[in-house]
Amino acid sequence: MPHTLLSIPNLPISSPTKKIPTLSSPRARTRAAPRACLNQSPQPPNPSLLNSITNLLWGPSLPPGLLISTVRTAWHSTWQLMMSQLAPSDTSGRYSRPPSRFRWANFSDQTPTALHLYVGLPCPWAHRTLIVRALKGLEDAVLVSIASPGPDGSWVFNDIRGADSDVLLPGPDNANGCRNLREVYKLRRGGYDGRCTVPMLWDTKTKEVFCNESYDIIQLFNSGINELARNPGLDLSPLALKGKIEEWNRIIYPNVNNGVYRCGFAQSQEAYDLAVNDLFGTLDMLDDHLGSSRYLCGGALTLADVCLFTTLIRFDLVYNVLFKCTKKKLLEYPNLHGYMRDIYQIPKVAATCNYSAIMDGYYKTLFPLNPGSIQPAIPSGCEHGVLSRPHGRESLSLAESKYVQVQVS
Repeated sequence: MPHTLLSIPNLPISSPTKKIPTLSSPRARTRAAPRACLNQSPQPPNPSLLNSITNLLWGPSLPPGLLISTVRTAWHSTWQLMMSQLAPSDTSGRYSRPPSRFRWANFSDQTPTALHLYVGLPCPWAHRTLIVRALKGLEDAVLVSIASPGPDGSWVFNDIRGADSDVLLPGPDNANGCRNLREVYKLRRGGYDGRCTVPMLWDTKTKEVFCNESYDIIQLFNSGINELARNPGLDLSPLALKGKIEEWNRIIYPNVNNGVYRCGFAQSQEAYDLAVNDLFGTLDMLDDHLGSSRYLCGGALTLADVCLFTTLIRFDLVYNVLFKCTKKKLLEYPNLHGYMRDIYQIPKVAATCNYSAIMDGYYKTLFPLNPGSIQPAIPSGCEHGVLSRPHGRESLSLAESKYVQVQVS
């Protein structure tokens, strides 16, 4: 029986006089070659041999308990380190949002004359400034540069402008030509080493960060530079409703706007449980209230509605999945979902909602929450066609709505 390069035959021991061909003999090489040519792929290793080696090295199961324990401990320590940089927390693990450094109040005695807005499309705080800017007709007076999240989580600018689109797109720094937002912040007199956040209003004449607090910016856009607006008659914070607006903001900001981040960035079970209960308790209350009121303060759209909308539009898209806000989807709240569609359908609002940029900004950037950067499919309730369906909320207007003033000539 001839042997090949792939197997050695069982030869009878009782034939000592029979010469066994070896690989070095010409006869063996001649007879083995044809078989090797007919079978170029080696036979698979013996499974029992692999099992024996595996059991010897790792034990009876893969991966072994020791490996799992080691990786889990290392990953948890690394996760805590990354989260401490991404989302500072208190001693109980509750997320604590750092305050904005540059406030409009610090410049209240100055009249801004040449402002430039820096935003990132995934950011809900920046989104509110884009909406008020559009509704007031400030697009020509306050130009905008749109950054996108970089691989290290910083805000960076693209060198190539996006093609014409129905929604806003990231692009270059149109004011200073910088590569990233940190470079812009450092241009201010005295430099800057703090957190480089969006939104940010830049004074192009003084080369100074004018404001990076989102609510200050939308207040400024609403009434502080009306002489520059094409729609100065629209008032999203009328004097008669200021008390109600502030009351709603005191409820919505900690429990909803920041509440979703308190869920997603919680670093202890207790912190998460508290945040998720606050969030959904508030959403339940809002859904009930909006069953009899078109907007939060009645029949008029206000700044409080804008602030709530930018969280709601991201809820099923991001927060329900990535931030573990899982008790309900927004689609399960009939009044809240209709309310969101109502605002979405106001002229110019939909153009500020770039779903691809929002998804990329969260799922591909927040590595501690999504290490694999796998992006889920867009939920059906978040698609443009669904959001454009009739909402039927016109009959809920309790007063003459300012909605018609949103129409910009």
